[in-house]
Amino acid sequence: MNRILAQSLNYNVGIGKSISIQGPLVGINNLSDIITVLMSFFYPFAGVVLLFVFIWGGYDFLTSHGEPEKLNSGRAKITSGIIGFVLLAASYIIARVLGFIFGVGEGIL
Repeated sequence: MNRILAQSLNYNVGIGKSISIQGPLVGINNLSDIITVLMSFFYPFAGVVLLFVFIWGGYDFLTSHGEPEKLNSGRAKITSGIIGFVLLAASYIIARVLGFIFGVGEGIL
């Protein structure tokens, strides 16, 4: 049996019937394509984590009942979430601008 490493493989299973098998790297031709795919996964994931940080900090803040330690803990989590949001937005904008400048990925739009 021949082993073939390919993006696409057509296999005949009978009279006039064939199955097309696609590899996982369809549409990925260079490093910028890999980075674009990874960015399209990690930015929404970071947004979900950020949402949970805000919920957790708000829960600690609301259930503190005036205890200074829990108030400070909730306030610190919300502050960390805001800083994380600013860093996430800045990294997204910087990556898009650099993609536009160097002509890789989707660019700014």
